[in-house]
Amino acid sequence: MDGNSRTIVWFRRDLRIEDNPALAAAARDGSVFPVYIWCPKEEGQFYPGRVSRWWLKQSLAYLERSLRSLGAALVLIKAESTLDALLECINATGATKVVYNHLYDPPSLDRDHNIKQKLLELGISVQTYNGDLLYEPWEIYDEKGHAFTTFDAYWDKCLHMQMEPVSHLPPWQLVPAAGRVENCSIEELGLEDESEKSSNALLGRGWSPGWSNADKALSDFVEQNLIDYSRERLKVSGNSTSLLSPYLHFGELSVRKVFHCVRMKQILWAKEENSFGKESAAIFLRAIGLREYSRYICFNFPFTHERSLLSNLKHFPWNADQTLFKAWRQGRTGYPLVDAGMRELWATGWIHNKIRVTVSSFCVKFLLLPWQWGMKYFWDTLLDADLESDILGWQYISGSLPDGHALGRLDSPEVQGFNFDPEGEYVRHWLPELARMPTDWIHHPWDAPLTILKAAGVELGLNYPKPIIDIEFARDHLTEAILTMREQELTTRAENSNGTSEEVVDNSDEIGSANIPKVVLKERASCPANSSNDQKVPSIQNMNNAYRKRPKYIEEERALRNRLANGNDMTRTLRMDDDLSSTAESSSAKKQTTSSIISFSVPKSYSSTSKGKLVPDLESSDMKQTSQEHASQEQSSCGNGAMAG
Repeated sequence: MDGNSRTIVWFRRDLRIEDNPALAAAARDGSVFPVYIWCPKEEGQFYPGRVSRWWLKQSLAYLERSLRSLGAALVLIKAESTLDALLECINATGATKVVYNHLYDPPSLDRDHNIKQKLLELGISVQTYNGDLLYEPWEIYDEKGHAFTTFDAYWDKCLHMQMEPVSHLPPWQLVPAAGRVENCSIEELGLEDESEKSSNALLGRGWSPGWSNADKALSDFVEQNLIDYSRERLKVSGNSTSLLSPYLHFGELSVRKVFHCVRMKQILWAKEENSFGKESAAIFLRAIGLREYSRYICFNFPFTHERSLLSNLKHFPWNADQTLFKAWRQGRTGYPLVDAGMRELWATGWIHNKIRVTVSSFCVKFLLLPWQWGMKYFWDTLLDADLESDILGWQYISGSLPDGHALGRLDSPEVQGFNFDPEGEYVRHWLPELARMPTDWIHHPWDAPLTILKAAGVELGLNYPKPIIDIEFARDHLTEAILTMREQELTTRAENSNGTSEEVVDNSDEIGSANIPKVVLKERASCPANSSNDQKVPSIQNMNNAYRKRPKYIEEERALRNRLANGNDMTRTLRMDDDLSSTAESSSAKKQTTSSIISFSVPKSYSSTSKGKLVPDLESSDMKQTSQEHASQEQSSCGNGAMAG
């Protein structure tokens, strides 16, 4: 190694010192220039929500202090172009190398590929590393050399592969590379508006961002709560999950460290014949596997943030109803468990895994709202918003994955309420208007006798809404929608009977592999961690053919979109699974969030702010409270122990 090398260390979602392969490699080679580049313009439709930006701000401040104590301060840059900012750093320091850890979401894959190609053309060495996964996506393939499209097969392959306990210890000291660039303060990055600070202050009562705080959270969970995880994780109130997901999303915690800590406990409990401990560890490791799989799917099928992995929903008659979407967002559906979950999400930035599945199922199957709408709203509001995990979760719920929910599968929120909130404590906490409802009626107040409602102070349609859609009505309309979809599929197939038509099936049928573009991994050259040619975008066989619009029905698709834009039927239903959450094994903390515009025909029922961002419109008559009253209620809720610890 050249001990005199000058290296730019480009931090992204790897905001830690320990087990950071890019930082460790740069420190070994010589002097380092650590930089974080905030480029709001490049975030586009996935500009982070308020609570997510709060976490990023705190984490960057913590990382900056850590790096400064090691001798090399973190340079913060707010830029119009990430590439231009990197080139400025290279010119200022005379660096000959840029290192960074991989990201796998589609927008980052595209940006990183373009930046890497440009730097290589300019003669700058680029070395990239795996700092986020147990295995790189291109390392896992089936016996035919294809990418897996079912989780169980993927995870089984992972668990049977050799895994080296790689751990990059924090460097004792960093040698700073000389050079000056225009450096921002944390405040100047603009991650937090003045109007947001009072609300954000409440987040700090329940959360402690920062890589060493992440280590403490992991240690506390493994030593105190992991053993009961299999039993406690189904409780939707309180802190029943690991609360590690925001740390993992921002890379403050190494997933390899999490895996090995839990695996060691599993081995110990197996030796002690502790069946509860073994089961808890296995379930938690499966959750880690789902996070891995979300990156695997996004890397190998980079279109999945916009359209389904399966093509079964191509002709589904989505109900693009902005009024229903607004009622869902605001927790005004008339179904207590759904409404409680959506109000908790708005107030705190976090909801339990099971609630995430319940509310997303309601959105897609009761209301027939496009899954992309719900995915984007989760991105805007969750503290642990994670694009890859949300893509996996929403496609799973909408029946877009081979092993996901069947499209026609439907669960009653009333039944889910009694399963996961049997005493009604969670509903009462987030729906104070139902606080006095007896437990027997708390999850279906519309069935309660008038005397019960009157004694509880509940006036359906006044202080708490009636259900916006009847369960059986929703079930019938979901069935009708599926029939309509299949009829359209048959019509399309008939029109393309020349043999070049796209194969369209629903996952309630016997799914073949023909409708998923094949990604060949085995034939690719291996990609060592420090290779200048790693993380290539995979070549997807036949993808152009599979998704090409054909002239014969392109006008029909336009007509369908126009019809959906004016759709007015209320429909659909839901179903929930024990395995998958929308953000694989969640955690997080609490609060209200700003939202950015959605490019894929998401309703614009958001009110514009003076800065051009969009925030959910809560000043509607059905909400019956001003935004100021909502903020007051929000602070009261968080002050009563709602914050995760």
